[in-house]
Amino acid sequence: MANNPFPYDASVIAAVNAFTALCNSGFLEIWSGTQPALNGALTGTKLAKLSLSATAFATATASAGTVTATANAITASAGLTSGTAGYFALMKSDDSTIVATGSVGTSGADLNLSSLSITTAQVSITSFTVTEAES
Repeated sequence: MANNPFPYDASVIAAVNAFTALCNSGFLEIWSGTQPALNGALTGTKLAKLSLSATAFATATASAGTVTATANAITASAGLTSGTAGYFALMKSDDSTIVATGSVGTSGADLNLSSLSITTAQVSITSFTVTEAES
């Protein structure tokens, strides 16, 4: 007998909501270099630090086997220094606890930017979603 449980909408929505709640009043940071391995330390240079809302994400919803949560407003900020974006880190409000990291690119990445070149000019993110498949 296989061990292949199928989580239903309610359980995956609860999991995504718990995950995104960790980001409340937190930060989305953009770093140079290579995304760290699972549970690895952040490396490279922190290029930008953008504030997430007090309620960082709207309540997750399910559709066709995928649960999605969309970030509320992310505050634009001046870049901290110039460099090439390599990955991002979602940080708790204490700014020391890493919630997640992800790839950065101009398309097909976890976070898509119009350019990977970060400068000390304003950095903004117009939308950001977290998705989790139910299978």
